[in-house]
Amino acid sequence: MTEYASDLRGADTVPHVGDAVPDVADTLPHVADTVPHVLDNPALASLTGPHARFAERSGRVLRYPVDVSPWLALPHHPDARDWADLAALAGPGSEVAVPAYSGRFPADWEVTFDLEGVQFVDDGIAAAPDAEAVPLGPADVPEMLDLVERTQPGPFLPRTIELGTYLGIRRGGALIAMAGERLHPPGWTEISAVCTDPAFRGEGLATRLIHAVAHGIRERGETPFLHTAAINTTAIRLYESLGFRLRRTTRFMAARVPVVEAGEERVGV
Repeated sequence: MTEYASDLRGADTVPHVGDAVPDVADTLPHVADTVPHVLDNPALASLTGPHARFAERSGRVLRYPVDVSPWLALPHHPDARDWADLAALAGPGSEVAVPAYSGRFPADWEVTFDLEGVQFVDDGIAAAPDAEAVPLGPADVPEMLDLVERTQPGPFLPRTIELGTYLGIRRGGALIAMAGERLHPPGWTEISAVCTDPAFRGEGLATRLIHAVAHGIRERGETPFLHTAAINTTAIRLYESLGFRLRRTTRFMAARVPVVEAGEERVGV
């Protein structure tokens, strides 16, 4: 099963790893009402906004092409018709990934992945360009896929690069670190796929790339945000040290569309 939430396992080790990390929920009341609602359902906001060109739709359900991103987007309060549309869009037996969904799947859907996540927003990042961080393009995708395979920062597929700008750092011609843009709700851009070759960790490359990607986002007049697993204390410390602020907890879930035999009726919500 793909680990859908970017967990930054490929990023550099950060300072103060022995410090206690407070429960993320403790800080939510201080920030929950400071960010637009589009971040509560970022995949839906992206696919009905800046990423509408990617959207494949059935009724109120949308998804990215399967070679771009695993994400699907449900309406805020899905009903039985929406689940039927999702099943039709994905196909019987398919696994569907839904970010930022805290509800329940229908009873006959097998939940295959359920991870508590956290969402962070820019609250004063020292964003800056980096001379060594160069734009990556289609010709770099094989190396990017190889780096992702070795570092596991989260989903990155053959066409994920089309979602936004990706920057990389090379040494001796080899791609050793990268970061880029994923979900794109109006006014916001998610930083994702932050990863560093294990042989080059500890050099601050992840920090530099986050600063560089954030700089490009701000230059467009938008605000960076990102996600990670709630249990990934290393990533959480890094984000907080860079000037990201916790906004909310969320869930990353996936389930398998049931296979309905001829003559059967699909079970509703």
